[in-house]
Amino acid sequence: MKNIKYLMIALCLFPAVSQAWWNKDWKQRTEVLLNTSAAGVQIQQPVNGIVVPVRLHSGNFDFLGTKPDGSDLRVIAGDDKTPLKFWVERFDAVNELGVLWVQLPTVLPATDKNIFYVYGGNDKAPADNTSGPVADPQALAVFHFSEKDGPSADSSGSLKSAAAVAREPNGLIGPSAHLTGTAVVWTANDKLKAAANSNLSISLWVKPEAAAGSVFREGPVQIKLTAGALSAQIGSVSVTGAQVAPGTWSQIALTLGGGKALLYVNGAQAGQSDLSSLPALEGDLQIGDGYQGLIDELQIATAIRAPEWLKLAYAAQSADAKLIATKTQAADDASSEGSGGGYFGILFKSLTPDAWAVIGILMVMFLIAVGVMISKAMYVNRTESANRRFLTTFRQAKNVLTLQSAGDSRSFSDSSLYRLYSAGLTELTKRDIGQEGKTLSGASLDAVKAAVDADSVREGYKLNAQMVLLTIAISGGPFLGLLGTVIGVMITFASIAAAGDVNVNAIAPGIAAALLATVAGLSVAIPSLFGYNYLASRIKLISSDMQIFIDEFVTRVAESYGAG
Repeated sequence: MKNIKYLMIALCLFPAVSQAWWNKDWKQRTEVLLNTSAAGVQIQQPVNGIVVPVRLHSGNFDFLGTKPDGSDLRVIAGDDKTPLKFWVERFDAVNELGVLWVQLPTVLPATDKNIFYVYGGNDKAPADNTSGPVADPQALAVFHFSEKDGPSADSSGSLKSAAAVAREPNGLIGPSAHLTGTAVVWTANDKLKAAANSNLSISLWVKPEAAAGSVFREGPVQIKLTAGALSAQIGSVSVTGAQVAPGTWSQIALTLGGGKALLYVNGAQAGQSDLSSLPALEGDLQIGDGYQGLIDELQIATAIRAPEWLKLAYAAQSADAKLIATKTQAADDASSEGSGGGYFGILFKSLTPDAWAVIGILMVMFLIAVGVMISKAMYVNRTESANRRFLTTFRQAKNVLTLQSAGDSRSFSDSSLYRLYSAGLTELTKRDIGQEGKTLSGASLDAVKAAVDADSVREGYKLNAQMVLLTIAISGGPFLGLLGTVIGVMITFASIAAAGDVNVNAIAPGIAAALLATVAGLSVAIPSLFGYNYLASRIKLISSDMQIFIDEFVTRVAESYGAG
């Protein structure tokens, strides 16, 4: 059943085809794709709650059709229904540049189907008062250095440094902090505190002019550059990392917890040290003591950021073209494409709720059937291979009771023949066969054969386990599909009768959509039928081999230890 679980997860990687434009009042949208497959920035585990920047420009967004202040922007998930939290860091309609930060519930691994949409083009849209700076719940503080409260404030507006922070208008994503060697200090605040031995992650981007100075310090934790070499100090523990080149943007991250201090540069681990304990994080927060250059996207979080999280954050914030792809689309273009799916888009849009329910059940049946076929094929392959190896050893042995390597159950753990042999050997051991002078009477030999035959039946049960699920899919799939089609046709004709509109345009979509249920049923039954027949033939061969082996085993025992 483990294979079934993986198949269901894999199916969830592909979002449903967008069935409708989210809201017709919005005239355009930009599709944003995060490619986490091997062709993009590959990750192996889902990343939850990450906030990614979306860069808008004249090539992927129509600024002329949008409000000058961007107040009509909306961000919608790939289902074209669910609003996502976002924050507009920058929107310059004159220069046609914009930056949005969007919080994604989950970014799935190994897929190019992580999609969401940025909508615009509604002059009558009210300002979205619910969208403020966004961060995941584990973040203590986030500094974009472009907040409305000034570059010295964090995204929540509750933290401000006493001294002003110089701003570089064109930083990593938007404006960045420009430091000249004098530390910027935020006075100790409860918001920045973390208890002793807490999990912590600190990440920021640096573009040093001279690769030296402290880029971060709070309490016992310091991250600094010395002659271009990155290092971190956590109390008495030091972690050294890679070189950080001057004049280029580099992402630095430090994670503390789980007995380890890990240092990352540009999403890749650069150093680590054991960390037995971590004092409480408290005191003033300061950046830039002796450091000259730019700093951007400083984040402190009470969590150990996973390597996949840091890798994805680095790729997203550095505008890695392999990860993020965008394209603009107008409402008229989407309508002409059948709401994003051509003919199938029309069919899916016309499906009735009962047809969706039937297709949903059939999809579950299909996943179960595929899982059974895969797991059963793997089991049969292992059994056949182990049987061949055991049979070779058995036939080469001179003494049926002392097979070479047969005593090691791990050598033939997947062999059904070995398990039958073990059952027979157990019965012979009970009768002291093998000891000098001990022989088997005819009745005892029959008892041994009966015990082995009983185990053969049990092995047959194992071989045929879950095969009934395939027979259910074969026989039940088409009937379920037909049921969905009949009900869909009934509803279609009933709605036409109620509306009094009898024409082919009214009938065709509903009938065609209803037939999808039958197609789905056949799509479940046909692969299941082929898989069942293939597996059944191989299981039959293994069963035949077991019967032949039982006869061969009993014959050899009778020859060696039979009475008279």
